[in-house]
Amino acid sequence: MSGDDTTQGGFSDAEREAMRARADELRSEGRGGKKKADEAQKCLDAIAAMPDADRVLAERVHAIVVEVAPELAAKTWYGMPAYARDGKVVVFFQGAAKFEARYATLGFNDTAALDDGTMWPTAFALRDITDDDAARITELVRRAVG
Repeated sequence: MSGDDTTQGGFSDAEREAMRARADELRSEGRGGKKKADEAQKCLDAIAAMPDADRVLAERVHAIVVEVAPELAAKTWYGMPAYARDGKVVVFFQGAAKFEARYATLGFNDTAALDDGTMWPTAFALRDITDDDAARITELVRRAVG
C-alpha cells in the first residue's frame, strides 16, 4: 500500500469505504430491514456506478445469478453486488477498480454448497466472461444454491 492511501490503521481508502458501506447496510437491516425491491435496486445502483470494465462483468454475473437462482435476493455487501439466501450471502462480485486490483472477483461464501472433497475454490478471478466462462459460472451458481 502506498503511504498516501493509508492511515494509521493501515486500511486503504477503498477498504475504509467498503467497511462504511457494510456498516450502513447493517444499520439499515437493524431498522426493521429493507424491502427486497429496495435491496435489489441498491445492488443495481452499485453495478451502474462501477467503471465500464467492472460494470460489464457485474451485469453479466447479475444476469446469470438472477436467471439461475431467482431464489437468491440481490443486495449489496460491503458496497458490492451480492446474492443472499435467508440474509446470508451465497455469491458476490467484487470489482477490480475499487481495490485497484488486476482482476474482478466472483466469490462464494461458506453458505454455498460447493463442497468437493477436502479442498475447493471459492473465489475466481474475472477479466472477461466468455460463453464458456458464463457456462461455468452458471454451473457454479447452480451448485452453490444446492
